[in-house]
Amino acid sequence: MTQTDPLEIIARFYAPGSPTWAMLVHHGKAVARKALDIAAGSPFAKSLDLQFVEEAAMLHDIGIFLTHTPELGCAGVHPYVCHGVLGNRVLRAMGLTTHGRVCERHVGVGISVEDIQRFDLPLPPRDMIPETPEEELICYADKFHSKNGVPEGRYKALEEIEKSLKAIGEIHWNRFREWAFRFEGIRLN
Repeated sequence: MTQTDPLEIIARFYAPGSPTWAMLVHHGKAVARKALDIAAGSPFAKSLDLQFVEEAAMLHDIGIFLTHTPELGCAGVHPYVCHGVLGNRVLRAMGLTTHGRVCERHVGVGISVEDIQRFDLPLPPRDMIPETPEEELICYADKFHSKNGVPEGRYKALEEIEKSLKAIGEIHWNRFREWAFRFEGIRLN
């Protein structure tokens, strides 16, 4: 696999040094670090493309600039829930199809067609649930880090993750619980 420079790609869409650039880069690095730390301590890591995990973790939120999320410094027109689909479009246009899949599939713990219909989400009617181990790992690691409009973001505890996922459905919490056990050997109720 050819190496991709995530910082170069981010700089195409975010002014380097701006608060939104700093927040996005910090968040991407935190998610990449969490994913790589997990992989380093797990037997399944031998089968993972760790270079891809690092790159895709850095780029998974590239689409936020197209959303209307003023608290993150984003003045686009789309709802925030669309940032994964939008990031997928951005990266696919650059020839980064597998990186784009991570963008689309990391929101929540993945979004199903049923979720789209039940919550009347402004998304294409297709399943956007992580399928590869790399997609699952990045999605899992992302749940521990919140972008909150400041460069350093905020680390989220398991109790907070549980509460937010159970609020949208037990199936979402169960998916996260499965990943916690598979990736880190953590058994959650």
